[in-house]
Amino acid sequence: MEVDEIKKVRIEKLHKMEALNVLPYGGRFPETQMIQSVLDPFVEQREVTLAGRVMANRKHGKVMFMDLMDKTGQIQLFVKADNVGPELFEVVKLVDIGDMVGVSGVLFLTQTGEKSVRLKNLTVLTKSIMCLPEKWHGLKDTEIRYRQRYVDLIVNQDARKVFIQRSFIVKFIRSYLDQRGFLEVETPMLQPLAGGARGRPFRSKHNTYDMDVYLRIAPELYLKRLLVGGLERVYEINRNFRNEGISTRHNPEFTMLEVYQAYADYSDMMRLMEDMVAGLVKELFGTLRVTYQGREIDFTPPWERRSFAGIVKEKFGIDPQDDAATMLSKVKAIKGDKLKIQVLTRSAVMKIVEDILEEDATMNPVFFTDYFTFLCPLAKTDPRQPGISQRFECFIAGMEVGNAYSELNDPLEQKKRLLADLDDDVETGLRTIDEDFVQALEYGMPPAGGLGIGVDRLVMLLTDAPSIRDVILFPLLKPASPTEAEGLLESEARDVPG
Repeated sequence: MEVDEIKKVRIEKLHKMEALNVLPYGGRFPETQMIQSVLDPFVEQREVTLAGRVMANRKHGKVMFMDLMDKTGQIQLFVKADNVGPELFEVVKLVDIGDMVGVSGVLFLTQTGEKSVRLKNLTVLTKSIMCLPEKWHGLKDTEIRYRQRYVDLIVNQDARKVFIQRSFIVKFIRSYLDQRGFLEVETPMLQPLAGGARGRPFRSKHNTYDMDVYLRIAPELYLKRLLVGGLERVYEINRNFRNEGISTRHNPEFTMLEVYQAYADYSDMMRLMEDMVAGLVKELFGTLRVTYQGREIDFTPPWERRSFAGIVKEKFGIDPQDDAATMLSKVKAIKGDKLKIQVLTRSAVMKIVEDILEEDATMNPVFFTDYFTFLCPLAKTDPRQPGISQRFECFIAGMEVGNAYSELNDPLEQKKRLLADLDDDVETGLRTIDEDFVQALEYGMPPAGGLGIGVDRLVMLLTDAPSIRDVILFPLLKPASPTEAEGLLESEARDVPG
């Protein structure tokens, strides 16, 4: 049956309900229980009141079987005309797969031992006029899942589990930091300057002030202002925006955790990340060994430490004082002349190097330390190693998940670094610095450690998701063409006539 035909039949049923004085979009249905709570423990003859969505509908004359689902589970409804009476049975016959109902009845076991509810009463809460898909797999359907996440959540138990786990992960992070004296704060998402990290911003216009504004790339500079103001331990679980490419690891809108602790440094942030993530994994799975895409990750602390500067020196012979041309020639000597670079800067060459090194990353967590200072304009330089910053990046399963600094709090050095970074910035075309941030440092910011963790990527790892789109409820997608839109509606629709 075509989708338009199914909708027509269902709308006719809706009108029949109205003719029977049934409200097809009912109101409050009080005192409901969760389905899982009546399944475990299951007590026969127990009176129950449930609400949810009908996921199956099997009619056999004057007897019907339905499957009712809520967020916790699914249970069978047994409907017999003699039990509910002829008037209600006529209403029940108009119920379709996808409709939402409230029911009351008594628990019992069928002859085959299936846990069921012997229906006494049914209230129609929402009439669905669109049919649910029969199957939900394959490349084409993956695109539909992202576009119609609401349908994905109805029919795909694994999808629901991912987002329930995501909620748990965020809740655990909050609890962990709250218990250690960190204060959750909020900083602006709409900013007069795009700063705090490299990246191409989304730009807009504020009409009243007649000024350009940007969706934030990162909250870092605002959070460090709070350190200046005396809030010594702060964090934000924030939405960031970067007007850049889309891949299985990148979405233009993404979630970051940023943490700042006064009187600490990047080594304290290393221990914090290690302890927090290991504790989260243990809480989720009861073990520190997790399988991601068929390969095991061992989160057992302490995690491996590697020197980025040491690896780059060993593999390519690159030193932090090398100019861009020298760096590129050293990389080409190892990887060949096929490497393409649009604008020759040291940062651009090091981005190529980082991508090469990611290919050899291990599954287990590893902290890469000793990054070149020119790559880290907001981080302190290691006093024992000129040209090396006090920074780490944490990689898990080949993905960068965390980044931390010993935060630079010298206002004169900070301004000098920011100005130098403008000359090396080929990604955004942004040619200004945040003078107010520099002024805040002039009032005095305590020594501090700062940490950023990509929440979406962490959720990917802990839910075995191959793409970042699988862990974002509504990822950004290009508009569907008219033919694709029709395909969304007609995708393997199912309906049970009668």
